[in-house]
Amino acid sequence: DPYARLLLEALKQSGCRVFNDRHFSCENCDGCVSGGFDAATSQIVLCQNNIRQQSHMNRVVTHELIHAFDHCRAHVDWFKNVKHLACSEIRAANLSGDCTLMNEIARFKFGLKGHHQTCVRDRAIRSILAVRKVSKETAEKAVDEVFDACFNDLEPFGRIPHSKADAKRAYRDFQNRDRYTANL
Repeated sequence: DPYARLLLEALKQSGCRVFNDRHFSCENCDGCVSGGFDAATSQIVLCQNNIRQQSHMNRVVTHELIHAFDHCRAHVDWFKNVKHLACSEIRAANLSGDCTLMNEIARFKFGLKGHHQTCVRDRAIRSILAVRKVSKETAEKAVDEVFDACFNDLEPFGRIPHSKADAKRAYRDFQNRDRYTANL
């Protein structure tokens, strides 16, 4: 998957290597949760009982790898700072493919103007509420306060990858990023 390949390479370049046998865990999960990132162990949990399609698993892996990348590069305070959590959830919803048009149509949610931003905001709030015991108002406030900065933080993709083709281009650009400046 080009999304995962880019994120794994970005983690490695940031000094945080990922080992499949140590940093990924497949488990049965409660409710309708598909996955999670455990900051204490830097481990991505995939909920094997709630993921039924390869495309869904790819999105979950990408979403959680974005959290791992944020944990590595930004030293996110997951437990004490709800704004940090909100920022990473915004980035994960924005960059993982969670809010593609096809996914939104499958959820019977779609619109024309500003729909991607609305989807990212709503999914970030839902994710915060799923992992933290805070009020909906607290989650909404945190998302609203950091939304613009975090929505526009496109690292390591450099663009919002709306498709696998976009993700492949982003991965190619990421691989060549230093080649252009090395000659200056």
